[in-house]
Amino acid sequence: MKYGRFKFLKIRIDQGVAFVTIDNPPMNLLNMQLIGEFNRLQRKIARDDEVRVIVFDSADPDFFIAHFDVSTLVVYPDQPPPKSDVLIGMHPVCEAFRTMPKVSIAKLEGIARGGGSEFVLALDMRFGAIGKAILGQPEIVVGIIPGGGGTQRLPRLMGRSRAMEAILGGIDFPAELAEKYGYINRAFPPDELTSYVEDLAYRIASFPAESIAIAKKAVLTALEQPIVQGLLEEMHLFNQACALPAAKERMNWYLQRDGQTREAELDEAGLLSEFKKWKSEQ
Repeated sequence: MKYGRFKFLKIRIDQGVAFVTIDNPPMNLLNMQLIGEFNRLQRKIARDDEVRVIVFDSADPDFFIAHFDVSTLVVYPDQPPPKSDVLIGMHPVCEAFRTMPKVSIAKLEGIARGGGSEFVLALDMRFGAIGKAILGQPEIVVGIIPGGGGTQRLPRLMGRSRAMEAILGGIDFPAELAEKYGYINRAFPPDELTSYVEDLAYRIASFPAESIAIAKKAVLTALEQPIVQGLLEEMHLFNQACALPAAKERMNWYLQRDGQTREAELDEAGLLSEFKKWKSEQ
């Protein structure tokens, strides 16, 4: 599948990974045009069987996504509309990435505040460069609150009290503090970030697409259902995964190659490398 005719996104597909670079000068502002391209991207990727992982980064060394375009917000009507019963704006786009059966990763080497923070919070994983990555929800500074999911996603990641600190304080979180609070997965020295994210993306993309989809669905269940219902759903999804032809093939190969031995278990990376080589020769 071709990914041409995007103005603000540069897209490269390699070994099952879609590398998406955000490029909306002068500072990667999250405006309706960029949201529109994110929406078109998620629809194309959802139909692309070759893509299993998406990695987002930025062409701007200082900004991943600065924030949502305030000039759009300042012209909101003086009287708020009635409460909606459907998601609109950037919410459907963020939910599409959160729930799609593919894995999404943010590689952060600049600022992601406001709507930028909310976009990466909807992705499956976030990794930041120490001394470069900064995240925050500063909306309170201009008298508003996060409106793209920040008040809902941050408490699920870092707990109520820390989310209150982030949202009511409107403070910046550099990569190391963001890692400590659970805002991002991990913080890396700048020269180690790309290699880790790419290695992880390629590793995940080497696994069966159906298995990735089932695993992601099972994890999402933990946030949406009580524990007993979640365990029942996990049992159901586990049984589905065990029935997959790709899973049967891998498990049989593992046993035939003496995978369940002390020596093989101590060299898991070597076993995975051997499987990839064997698979490429089929």
